[in-house]
Amino acid sequence: MNWSEISNQFLYNPDLPLLFHQGFFLFIFALFLIGYSFVTKSFQKRQILIILFSAYFYYKASGIFLLLLLATISIDYVFSIFIERQQNAFKRKVLLFFGISFSLSFLLYFKYKNFFLENTSFLFGTNYSVEALILPIGISFYTFQSISYLVDIHKLKVKRPAFTNYLMYMLFFPHLVAGPIVRAKDFLPQLTKKFSLKKSNVNEALFLITKGLIKKAVFADFIAQYSDIVFSAPEGFSGTEHVLAGLCYTMQIFFDFSGYTDMAIGIALLLGYRLCLNFDSPYKAKNITDFWRRWHISLSTWLRDYIYIPLGGNRRGVLLQLLFLLTTMLIGGFWHGADWKFIFWGGAHGFLLILHKLWKKYTANWNLGAWFTYLSWGITFSCVALLWIPFRANSMEEAFLIYKKIFTNFNVHMIQAIFVTNPVLIVVLIVGIVLAILPSIWKNKIIKSYFKLEFYQKIIFLILIIQVVIQMKTSTVQPFIYFQF
Repeated sequence: MNWSEISNQFLYNPDLPLLFHQGFFLFIFALFLIGYSFVTKSFQKRQILIILFSAYFYYKASGIFLLLLLATISIDYVFSIFIERQQNAFKRKVLLFFGISFSLSFLLYFKYKNFFLENTSFLFGTNYSVEALILPIGISFYTFQSISYLVDIHKLKVKRPAFTNYLMYMLFFPHLVAGPIVRAKDFLPQLTKKFSLKKSNVNEALFLITKGLIKKAVFADFIAQYSDIVFSAPEGFSGTEHVLAGLCYTMQIFFDFSGYTDMAIGIALLLGYRLCLNFDSPYKAKNITDFWRRWHISLSTWLRDYIYIPLGGNRRGVLLQLLFLLTTMLIGGFWHGADWKFIFWGGAHGFLLILHKLWKKYTANWNLGAWFTYLSWGITFSCVALLWIPFRANSMEEAFLIYKKIFTNFNVHMIQAIFVTNPVLIVVLIVGIVLAILPSIWKNKIIKSYFKLEFYQKIIFLILIIQVVIQMKTSTVQPFIYFQF
């Protein structure tokens, strides 16, 4: 037995960030749960254990950047003290401004520094050599979470908690690196409640963890094998193959991100805490506004509450409302990455939201009938799928090349050939699409059927799922897509 190799498993490795569906995470989480079971009656001991494990979890995911996270948490807490104690309204706003600026400074430096310098260099014709920067995992998520806390303290929506409570709120490992973005008003009150873990909570947690594992390891990672090949060299594939790759990525990003969220919520439930819903069958949306009420809910509501409404929302007339809407979506796109393709993606969604607002305004009294509901769903799904292309493409140039191939080089006769050469992929993709748009009443029946299973039946089901995962997994464990944001 190589003890050196075993000990290295517990140290930070930049090539192997800690992921929920890794065997090593399952191992250390099992050890954590054993320890946790002995301290459930003591809030302080539970809190200390969660904070220490969360710090270790982030260290395994991002190494030395744990110190940056701890510094951000500490300084933001100090700002919240000053904001809360300051009685002068103007000075409170000044403190809030500096608190937000401090939180944003690290995000701007690590994520957007090169983008701004490259574009400035291009505009003024100067030479700029890109400095390679490692992006701290989860910085976009915990920065937005920190900002929401400071704003809510300023608006008196939450009372400043004890530092250890704030530390746990910010460090809580299930949501730390890829969301959901948790509000202080939703999480902090849970810290005052007595620990209670009902059988129904355990059933729900196990169901969510199992569902998340299936989404990630069976659907997302398997489908990704095709989309990654096509998007890596778009010039070498036909429009028909790009349509298939676009559909694959459309399902991949949903199963990947919602799978992570399912596991995060399930793990939090096992510890006695409930995180907010982050996905609500987004591909069933019948219009683009409905889509953003269902997709990445914690981000879309954050953008609404902390950018769109403060800008003026719908209080300053239709034209400004549409401008604020577009601005909010541009910021939302830019939040995802320092690249023009993300700005394009966010702006395009903003434009579609504007069109929908105008459509609703001028067709409010129209009786379009049931057929329009299906048409509206088809248009919405098509627009969302098409806009995932620049989101996934390596550049805007490649995204436009893919669009050109889709609209000028699509050959319906190739569909049969693709099915013959990739039958398993097509079947998995179709099953994934069906599951993504499955009516809620059918989903509820599946959930109820699962809960009715005896314990041994759930174990057999879990073993079967693990066997499927083993058969379908790729040679390496794939990181979650939203880790990069």
